[in-house]
Amino acid sequence: MINVLEKLLSLIYIQPCYFCGSSEFDGLICPHCLKKINFLPISVFKKILNCDVYVCTIYEDVIKTLILDLKYHHQKKLAKLHARLMFDYLKQLNFKEDYTIIPVPIHKNRQKERKYNHMDIVADELSRLTKFEVNKTLLKRIKDTQKQYKLKRSQRILNLKGAFAVNIETDKNKHLLIIDDITSTGITLKEIIQTLQNRGYHNITALTLATPDIWN
Repeated sequence: MINVLEKLLSLIYIQPCYFCGSSEFDGLICPHCLKKINFLPISVFKKILNCDVYVCTIYEDVIKTLILDLKYHHQKKLAKLHARLMFDYLKQLNFKEDYTIIPVPIHKNRQKERKYNHMDIVADELSRLTKFEVNKTLLKRIKDTQKQYKLKRSQRILNLKGAFAVNIETDKNKHLLIIDDITSTGITLKEIIQTLQNRGYHNITALTLATPDIWN
């Protein structure tokens, strides 16, 4: 009943842009805010342990608000925009493989604190767009790590060491698409990829929505 009411209300009221509040256009993001997004080239951004890593945008302005509000402020509706930006990027890559989407897991303590893993929601939305299956059980976060942005590079490496484990095995021939919101040093992705490779998974690609800077 609630969903029906929401749909009826959406026909009556225009949804203002989440980022600037403009009611000129109906939707989560208006064309003006969309133009503020600094999109990265459609190409491999980085190689990690011989796996391709793609990054869609720079972490600033609209993208920064999107990620922080989805992750920490329960704005789950932003998962649709997060997934849409990823989907539009993937379409331009002309992928022919049938991927299994693997969202980066969070520790059970963090899950209890936030009530949800935002990347699980993004994975579901991306699956709806791509028709790729989602696997939320392959990987498990077994170490309750500190927040990476507060640490120096050497501390980040130590912080993430042994943070992930393969939880429930799946077909090792499947091509895995690891998705995350933001990557800076690439240490989290490296730890995940290494964990998977150690268990025999080698068809791995990573996709993140943003990076705060261009890696050297």
